[in-house]
Amino acid sequence: LASIGGNEILHAAARGENLTVIFVNNANYGMTGGQMAPTTLPGMVTTSSPYGRDVKTQGYPIHMTEMLAILPGVAYASRNSTHSVAEIRKTKKAIRKAFEAQTQGLGLGIVEVLSSCPTNWRLDPMESLDFIRDAMVPVFPLGEFKVHDALKRRK
Repeated sequence: LASIGGNEILHAAARGENLTVIFVNNANYGMTGGQMAPTTLPGMVTTSSPYGRDVKTQGYPIHMTEMLAILPGVAYASRNSTHSVAEIRKTKKAIRKAFEAQTQGLGLGIVEVLSSCPTNWRLDPMESLDFIRDAMVPVFPLGEFKVHDALKRRK
């Protein structure tokens, strides 16, 4: 989403399209071998950055959710995680709010979900959850970045 589809999501958000976007951020292109992605962490090793992401030559991770949240057509923007049961519950609530924004015609809702990729990270599944908490969350802070007033009134 931060690269492939970046133009499309930007303009859909600018138009205030009534749709829900679930952006799964595992810090790499996991379906094609684990190459560096726009969300790869500084220093993180991938198949296309074998010495780690160098911010001097490859830039910093792109924070799509914060970027989209500033657009008037976005009704809901949050970043959540799957690294614990409590965070999964918060993620489910965020997805519900994004769907509510869509069904109420308020504009675009985006929920970025920090997710593991044990295979390409070369970690066991439990270690990958720790990696989300310890390495990804400091770079990609969790929380709601924009909540339309109509969604705030919901109980």
